[in-house]
Amino acid sequence: MPTSMPKESEIERKWFVVDAQGQVLGRLASRVASILRGKHKPTFAPHLDVGDHVVVVNAEKIHLTGRKLSDKRYRWHTGYIGGLRDVSAETMLRSHPDRVIEWAVQGMLPKNRLGKAMAKKLKVYRGAEHPHQAQQPEPLPAPARGAAGKAAGVR
Repeated sequence: MPTSMPKESEIERKWFVVDAQGQVLGRLASRVASILRGKHKPTFAPHLDVGDHVVVVNAEKIHLTGRKLSDKRYRWHTGYIGGLRDVSAETMLRSHPDRVIEWAVQGMLPKNRLGKAMAKKLKVYRGAEHPHQAQQPEPLPAPARGAAGKAAGVR
């Protein structure tokens, strides 16, 4: 483990691709946010952007649990007087499934300049194709379970 903080030129960034088909929105968003922040690296520092790029495909096939499709509301303001907009998760998934994942991940990143820089490394696509084949993205590895996880039979 290095004893000093890495410089911007020393940070090695990888590209990961995640298939969102059948995955739960919140669990997927927390894994992606962790990769974007770089918490999986030994050189992680909370004041530096050491994270990797993430490409999410099949955003329209994401899964929400419980009654969130009808109960969850997305709200934003257009900037004009009386411009408060309100849409259900079901409508948002139909019209803009990429925004659903982007907003969920952005909510888990820092709310400052660093968080905005991390959010730029997230690419979300509605279908299975993406234009980032030249970067040779690797599939995101399965989440690591703790020692008391699968071996101990904890569910």
